[in-house]
Amino acid sequence: MLLGGMFCSVSQKVRPALRLAEPLSALRNVQIRAYSSTSPTFRLLEDSLELNYGGALTLFNYVWLRDHCRSASSYNTATHQRNVDTGSIDLSIRPVHTSLLDGHLILTWPDGHRSEFSLGWLSENTYEKQRQTATQRRVLWNADAYNNAHVRSAKWEKFMKCDEELKRFLRDYLLYGIAFVDEVPTTVDATEAVTQRASLIRETTYGKMWCFTSDFSRGDTAYSQLALDRHTDTSYFHEPCGIQVFHCLKHEGAGGRTLLVDGFHAAEQLRQKSPENFELLSRVPIRHEYIENSEGHRNHMTGIGPLLQGYPWNNEVYMIRYNNYDRSVINTIPHDTVRRWYVAHRELTAELRRPENELWVKLNPGKVIFIDNWRVLHGRESFSGLRQLCGCYLTRDDVLSTARCLGLEDLS
Repeated sequence: MLLGGMFCSVSQKVRPALRLAEPLSALRNVQIRAYSSTSPTFRLLEDSLELNYGGALTLFNYVWLRDHCRSASSYNTATHQRNVDTGSIDLSIRPVHTSLLDGHLILTWPDGHRSEFSLGWLSENTYEKQRQTATQRRVLWNADAYNNAHVRSAKWEKFMKCDEELKRFLRDYLLYGIAFVDEVPTTVDATEAVTQRASLIRETTYGKMWCFTSDFSRGDTAYSQLALDRHTDTSYFHEPCGIQVFHCLKHEGAGGRTLLVDGFHAAEQLRQKSPENFELLSRVPIRHEYIENSEGHRNHMTGIGPLLQGYPWNNEVYMIRYNNYDRSVINTIPHDTVRRWYVAHRELTAELRRPENELWVKLNPGKVIFIDNWRVLHGRESFSGLRQLCGCYLTRDDVLSTARCLGLEDLS
């Protein structure tokens, strides 16, 4: 579905810590300086180093430590690329000398190579830390929560010239999944310029910049005056488009308000109420399909993936793929699971359709909206009269890169 009128940090129960391995009966060439009870300590296990730092016990595999060495011969700090040949590291490697000095762990390997790690860096990069921390900080919202946040739109002139305005805009976009730029000239060229300020345009079968009305020029319900239920776009792509941009250039009629729903909020509600249904929708792959056979356009695309996709280490949802229009034949679910899937789908749909979760926005000419298509579902009410829109899809990687370069690493 190309157009409608118009998932975050999600909590989970922390799993039990990994059981620590027993220490070796004999350790050799180990130096541990005298520390107070709160000072860091370590001990060498069979294949790992156990570090006690900041009140937490963590394990570091010896191969992992050699692979992540940041010495000049192992890591290029200018390009931030690894020089060490991971495939050549002895899988039974272990240090011959180990010490703690001034907040650093120092290891000497059998070939004489020396690795030095900041304890803070090790703490930040443990698996235990990653699985208990949100990969991307988000604000979950329903309509009242978003409206009460009083998120202001960026202004065209300042947005195009001022990096601080761009940074604030991207911060809002990453936190809420939507952001607006007002006072944009009502032309395709101006819309293209405002989008390229944040990212690169992703060209698809619909073109680079698209401009259309309800003329059924493409084989899609979006090219009509009909109401559209909430959905995400390009669910039939192997990788759905990351950012959707809409700009209403002209509307000579009534209706056509844009509907926005935070899919991450709905998913979190489902997780809290029915964790087994959340898990099922996160695990079972579903096929979406786009078939177009009209004059000038022939396409047949399929994309496969679960409705909810999350990081395996912390179960944090990073994408929702929800489009009932484009969902294909369900033949990827075993018979004994089909009914359970429908029950889970129904419950997620009920969350997405709760009236309190619906944010309605009127896109008047000059107002451009950026939508996180992996998180926020959009739709529209039916309309009358001539309604002309333009917009595009943006590459997700590039908008996240722009955010990081502006200092928004914790959100991107």
